[in-house]
Amino acid sequence: MNNPTLACAEDGTPQTFEEIYERQFAMVYRVCFSYMKNTADAEDAAADVFAKLLKHGVLFKSAEHEKAWLLRTAINQCKDHLKRLWRSSASIDDYKNLESANTFRESELLKTVLDLPERYKDVIYLYYYEGYSTKEIAQILKKPPSTIRYHMREARNHLKGVLENEE
Repeated sequence: MNNPTLACAEDGTPQTFEEIYERQFAMVYRVCFSYMKNTADAEDAAADVFAKLLKHGVLFKSAEHEKAWLLRTAINQCKDHLKRLWRSSASIDDYKNLESANTFRESELLKTVLDLPERYKDVIYLYYYEGYSTKEIAQILKKPPSTIRYHMREARNHLKGVLENEE
């Protein structure tokens, strides 16, 4: 198989698809899992993200550009998939008794974060789990930094309330 150079490392060394995949798959999978809530759909979405990378042959300028592109693509892929599910004719009640084959171990806090409304979940996940600043999150989500800070504050207040009620 042809293995194109998709990026250059910080030292200028060419990076292949396999190197990017090995380095970034876990991060892409975590983002996909935060949306899809199950292993199978998260794996499918992550695979689709890397298929798009291979198909389009995106050339990354830096490690930050690579990570931002993969995050944005993963988020969009999951949102698109969830929209398609929402439009399907099946009723959500048809799935309420299914047992999850989920092998992904979640901490209670991560589970609580993943249950937040989407606008809060995105900023909390990107800030605390991926290490982005509010300015970087604003660029990734294409929203003003003030909106990101507001969502962070609201999400923290919500999490505080939920966690205090559990104690």
